[in-house]
Amino acid sequence: MIGTLIVIAKAPVPGRVKTRLVPPLTYSQAADVARAALTDTLQIASTVPAATHLLALDGRPGPWLPTGWRLVDQPQGGLDARLAAAFAAVRPDAPALLIGMDTPQVRVDQLAAFDPVRHDAAFGPATDGGFWALGLREPARAARLIPGVPMSVPHTGAVQLERLRQAGLDVQLLDQLTDVDTIAAADEVARSAPSGGFARALAGLRVPA
Repeated sequence: MIGTLIVIAKAPVPGRVKTRLVPPLTYSQAADVARAALTDTLQIASTVPAATHLLALDGRPGPWLPTGWRLVDQPQGGLDARLAAAFAAVRPDAPALLIGMDTPQVRVDQLAAFDPVRHDAAFGPATDGGFWALGLREPARAARLIPGVPMSVPHTGAVQLERLRQAGLDVQLLDQLTDVDTIAAADEVARSAPSGGFARALAGLRVPA
């Protein structure tokens, strides 16, 4: 079983989240989409068996935060430093799986697939060249494996995966998913999970599918 399931996220505040969706969305609409993505992600993650569910948050929590979640603030710095800090906030002797808020279409079985008994790490590639999930049997390794990885570039995932393999870890590859970064990607995600809150929120904004 996963010791800690981590979701790393930004609070859905207009002008601070999903700004690449503007235009065609307004900043307020982009924040609504982000809130729906975060809500779906947290609801799905809540059902995954784990000793602890942890939200590493940039901003203040809102009514979208389910009960039973431990909350920690993200530190200042680049995304690589913030990812490493999220792993540092968990028990070092229990496996941890970290995901973001940008894949609200993720399924419970895709999260529960991480097998830290058979594998040292898990890696979930994203279609844009990044990654949506990173699991570590020994979370303390994150301090050496993540800092310095270039983030938000087309080769982010390739660099991170190579870091894991160069460290001699046996890496379990998870399903490839699409991040909600552009309107086209948002439409694709909504089509893949049409019954979710994210799809309903996007449809309510009359964004063409």
